[in-house]
Amino acid sequence: MNQGAMAAMAFAVAAGGVAYVFVYPLLSGEARAEKRQKALLGGPERKGGRGASGPSRRELVTQSLRDLETREKNRNHATIEMRIAQAGLSWSKGRFFAVSGAVGLALGFVLLVLTGGLLTALGGLVVGGVGLPRWLLTFLKKRRIKKFLDELPNAMDVIVRGVRSGLPLGDCLRMIAAEAQEPVRSEFRAIVESQALGIPVAESIAKLYERVPVPEANFFGIVIAIQQKAGGSLSEALGNLSKVIRERKKMKGKIGAMSMEAKASAAIIAALPFGVATMTYMTSPDYISLLWTTQIGKVALGAAAVWMTIGILVMRKMINFEM
Repeated sequence: MNQGAMAAMAFAVAAGGVAYVFVYPLLSGEARAEKRQKALLGGPERKGGRGASGPSRRELVTQSLRDLETREKNRNHATIEMRIAQAGLSWSKGRFFAVSGAVGLALGFVLLVLTGGLLTALGGLVVGGVGLPRWLLTFLKKRRIKKFLDELPNAMDVIVRGVRSGLPLGDCLRMIAAEAQEPVRSEFRAIVESQALGIPVAESIAKLYERVPVPEANFFGIVIAIQQKAGGSLSEALGNLSKVIRERKKMKGKIGAMSMEAKASAAIIAALPFGVATMTYMTSPDYISLLWTTQIGKVALGAAAVWMTIGILVMRKMINFEM
C-alpha cells in the first residue's frame, strides 16, 4: 500500500510538471515576442543604408534594440547591491545582511518562545532572514518605480520645452535634477554627476535602466543614444516618447480595470477548495479527517496540492498582463 501510494504521488508530481512545462510557454507569449523581435532585427537592409560618414539610422536602431534585448535578459540577474539601489536604499551589502540576520534571529526567537518548537523557530529564522528582507526590497522597488513612471513624462516635457527654447540638453537635465519630484530628481542628479566625471550623456542615461529597470527608462536611453549618434530633432523625439509613456500608463489602467473580474474569479476559484474543506470539517470532522490520517488521504492531499499550485500559476499567468 505504501509503495502504491508513493508511486501515485510520484506520477501526480511528474504529470503536473510535464503539464506546466508545455502549458506555460503557450500562456506567457515569450515565443511570439521572440519571433516578432527576430523579424524586426533580422529584416532586410534598405539600399544605401550605410553612408560614407558612418552607420545608418536603421543600423543604429537595430543595434539599440539588440542592446535592449541584452539588458532585458540580464534584468533578472541583478546583484544584491543593484536590488538595494533599485529599492531606493543607500545601504551597503554588509548592512543589508546584518539587518536581515537580526530580523531572522528576532523572528526565530519569538516563535521559539511562543510555540516551543525548534522546527517552527528554524522556519521563522529562514523567513525573517531570507524571505522578508527580499520581499521588502521588491515592495520598495515597485513603489519607487510607480512614482518614477508618474513623474517621468513631466521630466520629458521639461526637456522638450528647454530644447525648443534653445537650452542645451545638459542644462535641462540639471533643471530636472534640481526641481523634479523624487525619485526622478535623484536619478537625474546621478546622471548629471556622472557627466561631471566625464562620462558621455548617452552612456550616463543608458545606466538609468540599471537603477530603474522599466521599459520607459530604456526608451529614454535609446532615444538619447540615437539622437547623439545620428542627429535629428530631440524635442520631437522626446515629445513623442512623453506621449507614449502617458498612453502606456492609461493602457495599464484600462487593462487593470478590465482584468479585475478575471482576478476576482481566479481568487474565488483558488479559495473554493479551502472553504469547502473548512465547512466540511466543521460539519463532518470524522469524514474529512481521513485525508490526513490515512496514507491514501495524504497522497490525495499531496496530488491535490500539486495540481492546485499548477492551476493557480496558470490562472495567475493568464490574468497578468505585462507591457
